[in-house]
Amino acid sequence: MGYSSGAKQYKKNQIETASPKQLVILLYEGAIKFIRLGELAVEKKEYDKVNTNLIKAQDIVAELMVSLNHQDGGNAIASELENLYSFILNQLIQANLHKDKEKMSEARGLMTELLEAWTSI
Repeated sequence: MGYSSGAKQYKKNQIETASPKQLVILLYEGAIKFIRLGELAVEKKEYDKVNTNLIKAQDIVAELMVSLNHQDGGNAIASELENLYSFILNQLIQANLHKDKEKMSEARGLMTELLEAWTSI
């Protein structure tokens, strides 16, 4: 087994054994990584890579939105998170359309703040 397949297996095991909190953290980390890769691709004018990475980040944010639990007593928090995710998703879509590094940076900053909040819980 080579390094690449070993790393993939490790990541798969990490996801399959993660708690719900850990999964959210992994999703935030993934979104931040893909946004950063999009920013780097803009600098290199590799627009196909910008598109690919920002779509991955958009998919993660959309997954976070649909996984919100509005029933178990946290309706206000879930609603606020939904609004924030919706804003971030819109920023990523606009950033992708216009290859706007500033919007990418703003979205990444918000995701980083959310990650910090989740890791402190």
